[in-house]
Amino acid sequence: MQIWVGLGNPGAQYAMHRHNVGFMAVDAIAETHNFEPPKKAFHGWAQQGRIGSTRILILKPATFMNKSGQAIGEAMRFFKRGFGDVTVFHDELDLAPFKVKVKTGGGTAGHNGLRSTEQHIGNEFRRVRIGIGHPGHKDKVTGHVLGNYAKAETDRLADMLGAIAAEAEWLATGDDARFMNEVALRLQD
Repeated sequence: MQIWVGLGNPGAQYAMHRHNVGFMAVDAIAETHNFEPPKKAFHGWAQQGRIGSTRILILKPATFMNKSGQAIGEAMRFFKRGFGDVTVFHDELDLAPFKVKVKTGGGTAGHNGLRSTEQHIGNEFRRVRIGIGHPGHKDKVTGHVLGNYAKAETDRLADMLGAIAAEAEWLATGDDARFMNEVALRLQD
């Protein structure tokens, strides 16, 4: 079983924040691939399903971003999985909006959800980095990250989430390069 984690903050008031795009991505995957309904588990909401022959647990921590790692560590221990079985979907300031990149390991770049995850399981987990762009000045970062997507961005957001969900089978089989390529192809103008 693989554990795919969306990072975000629980609550309707945060639903459209750029910081919640990890939640949005795993929701799109669960819906597209007909995962079971979410259940409260591991300090969050968990859904099980399959993509191809791979069993996947989707987890949305309800601990707020700063304590996401607690939920991830609990799910890993329960299923006796290692960090190599974990994929974290998160917002990325250092990527252009709606760009999607995958990497394993690396730093946290000040992302509190990644920092918490690293504290609980180390840093060698796979990350699906979802670009939200940088607002240009560090004083504007918090407002940008914790701000809602603009109405003008909703079509591009929906297209990107749809592409991530449609191409998720490549993540399930471990072909990160193919996943990135197929998502990029779907998002070409």
